[in-house]
Amino acid sequence: MEDRPQTNEVINLTAFRGQYSVSTTLSGRDGHKYTLEENGGYDVNGVASHNPAALSRYDTIDSPPSYDFYANTEVFGRTRKLRPSLFQLHSNPEDDSCPPPLYEETSNNKESPDEEPADPPLEPTRFGWVQGVMIRCMLNIWGVILYLRLPWITAQAGIGFTWIIILLSSCITGITGLSTSAIATNGKVKGGGTYFLISRSLGPELGGSIGLIFAFANAVAVAMHTVGFAETVQALMQENGSTMVNPINDIRIIGVITITCLLAISLAGMEWESKAQVLFFFVIMVSFANYIVGTIIPAPEEKQAKGFFSYKADIFAANFVPDWRGPGGSFFGMFSIFFPSATGILAGANISGDLKDPNIAIPRGTMLAIFWTTVSYLIISATIVTSAYVFQCVKVQWKNCVTWFECIQNRTCIYGLSNYYQTMSMVSGFAPLIAAGIFGATLSSALACLVSAPKVFQCLCKDRLYPGIGFFGKGYGKNDEPYRAYLLTYIIAVCFILIAELNTIAPIISNFFLCSYALINFSCFHASITNSPGWRPSFRYYSKWASLVGAVVSVVIMFLLTWWAALIAIGIVLFLLGYVLYKKPSVNWGSSVQASSYNMALNHCVSLNQVDDHIKNYRPQCLVLTGPPSLRPALVDFVGTFTKNHSLMMCGNIITGGTSPDTVDAANSSSHVTWLNKRHIKSFYHGVVASDLRTGAQMLLQGAGLGRIRPNILVMGFKKNWRKCAPTSMENYIGILHDAFDLHYGICVLRMKEGLDLSHHMQAHVNPGFEAAAESVLDTRPAVNSTLDLHSLETTPQASTVFQSKQEKKTIDVYWLFDDGGLTLLLPYLLKRKKRWARCKVRVFVGGEIQNIEEQKQELTTLIGKFRLGFHEIQVLPDVNEKPQPEHVKKFEDLIGPYRIQAIQKNGERAGLPSRDSPWMVSDEDIEKNMAKSFRQIRLNEVLQDYSRDAALIIVTMPVGRRGVCPSALYMAWLETLSRDLRPPVLLVRGNQESVLTFYCQ
Repeated sequence: MEDRPQTNEVINLTAFRGQYSVSTTLSGRDGHKYTLEENGGYDVNGVASHNPAALSRYDTIDSPPSYDFYANTEVFGRTRKLRPSLFQLHSNPEDDSCPPPLYEETSNNKESPDEEPADPPLEPTRFGWVQGVMIRCMLNIWGVILYLRLPWITAQAGIGFTWIIILLSSCITGITGLSTSAIATNGKVKGGGTYFLISRSLGPELGGSIGLIFAFANAVAVAMHTVGFAETVQALMQENGSTMVNPINDIRIIGVITITCLLAISLAGMEWESKAQVLFFFVIMVSFANYIVGTIIPAPEEKQAKGFFSYKADIFAANFVPDWRGPGGSFFGMFSIFFPSATGILAGANISGDLKDPNIAIPRGTMLAIFWTTVSYLIISATIVTSAYVFQCVKVQWKNCVTWFECIQNRTCIYGLSNYYQTMSMVSGFAPLIAAGIFGATLSSALACLVSAPKVFQCLCKDRLYPGIGFFGKGYGKNDEPYRAYLLTYIIAVCFILIAELNTIAPIISNFFLCSYALINFSCFHASITNSPGWRPSFRYYSKWASLVGAVVSVVIMFLLTWWAALIAIGIVLFLLGYVLYKKPSVNWGSSVQASSYNMALNHCVSLNQVDDHIKNYRPQCLVLTGPPSLRPALVDFVGTFTKNHSLMMCGNIITGGTSPDTVDAANSSSHVTWLNKRHIKSFYHGVVASDLRTGAQMLLQGAGLGRIRPNILVMGFKKNWRKCAPTSMENYIGILHDAFDLHYGICVLRMKEGLDLSHHMQAHVNPGFEAAAESVLDTRPAVNSTLDLHSLETTPQASTVFQSKQEKKTIDVYWLFDDGGLTLLLPYLLKRKKRWARCKVRVFVGGEIQNIEEQKQELTTLIGKFRLGFHEIQVLPDVNEKPQPEHVKKFEDLIGPYRIQAIQKNGERAGLPSRDSPWMVSDEDIEKNMAKSFRQIRLNEVLQDYSRDAALIIVTMPVGRRGVCPSALYMAWLETLSRDLRPPVLLVRGNQESVLTFYCQ
């Protein structure tokens, strides 16, 4: 006998693993070999030795944690390890009769040893945080506004307000940068930049809308920076006395030529684009140094004539206060022109798919870029107003200048901060270097936007949230370059270049960028407050409240800049949002909106526990025993009609056949939910595995729902084949009705002439407890047939039913024969509220005596009128209590004939009475006790045939059979007799005898 370790000993499992080689091969149903390996995962089509002794002791095929278990991608040349499944850990390796479940066969196969490995895929170009993010963001921020408009803005606003404008812009972009960093470090970031971050955080609705307008804003920004470049070139040409057509058309011509050259660089690939950006960065650094040197060296007489004197305290004092002029001369007018220069903070994030490590590159590069560019803007604005006047003239007269008084009064000066956009060139030590800096800044910003817009748009196109844009999402080459999106961006930019006015283009994109920033900040705030376990950013230097402030300030500034443009931007976002909400794309990105929905639902469900039930708030919450919902679409459609948007509907599926992996997978398959969503049925789905139908129904009746959100009505299809199936199946069916009554459920049984079940059309097996094919015999096989592919339900054509079509001007006939609490009246009222049934007229039939028909009718009319249901036609049926016709009684006797017990006298004792093993049998005593009820069901069918042959729907109060007194066969014969040979659908309804209607206010 082998030694076993004591309970107080420390067992070193690693040592035991070293002693045994665990490699078990199982055969799947398709002949695949599933090899269980100790070193991680299982291989398909592998062959290995089998050593069950290892499993019988302390060893296990559990694998230690591995990166491969969580990764979505594979490394070339190495087979990805897979985590052992529960089946592998739980099943008996020696039992070949239990193959792996269906969902195990989707694993990737290993490469065959005979196959030659393919060439490794070309590695696309990847950039680090300096070249990929920081330099790119700084170049995009150092744009045309810095060189051509910052001196002019400073002249209008003065140094005080200019610094406020710069710091306010940097504050917004800084908070947005922190939010972007948090979102970008909450998981692996792919291509798509801003759109990817917002859509994966807030979901496709807001992500899609902001992605579209952000891509458009970047395309317009290309035009803005290109116009700035063309404006500089045109000014240089004008200084040298050359022109092509006129100043405006010259800018247009130069702009179109420039953007065409930039497009060529972009189409050449990211490597060439990145090299060009590095060159532009070097040029800008040289131009900055040249400018600083120019402000320090003494100003010659020529520059003094133009208003430049180097650093002077009186000039600083004169320029510190604002001097608003022109129609746009205001704080927010200057802010709207300056703010686009600060919008380049997302240039690095927009090429997230081309970064080596976006989780590190985006936070580090973005925040450093914001810091250094803010410092540069503050320095340049301070130095320019300290050394140069707003106007070019001072209190003394210069050789070529009028007096300072005339210059200021007439405002005819050519030079000065307010009049000369090329002031930085005049101040610098060597003017051509400033021109080179302008070229570098404008071209680099235009190039960055020209790359960003297609990258963002490509990701949006691939997600297919909007129709007609998928064409532009196709990528080419190792970097998956979106050439088609490049051409689209080029066309949009050219259209805006034709405006040829920088001050007009800049405010257009300010609202779009601010809208993007607001949503990025809100994404961070929303993800934080949902407390979702999936929100775990590695970047910790953010605040959810700062993000909220950033979002609110962004929206406020949108309206302060241009209120009508803000309304247009928000209107576009809402329109695109509404479209995606209406289309409901089948995407699941684990957004914070989903987490928030869960939180709200959970909180509301818990809060309902503190609210007592009230009749006025009663809602029919239905548990519908549909089996696979796609097999009984009429039953699903009918219940969905009166529960949609009003109350709970839950489709229950009972799988009989043991708790094997196949049956569990069939019960919980998401394909059923997919089918319900495609049919626009707002319903939950709940599948259970049980030994038999009644046990499964008991599980659903007792366990379905959550708190107050739980079913109170059981809805079933009529068991049409009850005479052909085994008596135990019928007993289980009736037993479910008794169980529902015991658990205080109301009951609805729907019967249609053509039947409810479509399984015979789909060649799939059905639970024998539900209605089977009309002429089929009992099938005792397990409830899940191997020929039924559950995943194919997603592509199964949607069968049309009568409940999907608009009902004509027919009637809904309600036979309120017994007071069940009002459920029989409430259901037709809910149907009438739906558009499809609105044209139908509800007729209520009640039983009565011929002596006082009018009195009874008046009493019922008053009662139903107080319920405010809108039912105006009420008929009393005195003939409902008459005896049925003999031929119909004969049909009823034929129904129960096979289940009758013949009373035989033997030794003076009655024999053949029902036993516990056959409770469905009907004795003469049972017939005698229930004679009146039997005749009533026969007579009711005659009445239904007379009054409701052409109705759209018949609703009848269902009879109740006493447990232990009414055999199941007799009860089933009542339901059969009551509803047979009727063309309209028949709904048998029985409430739980508690009121669901009231005419009181409290």
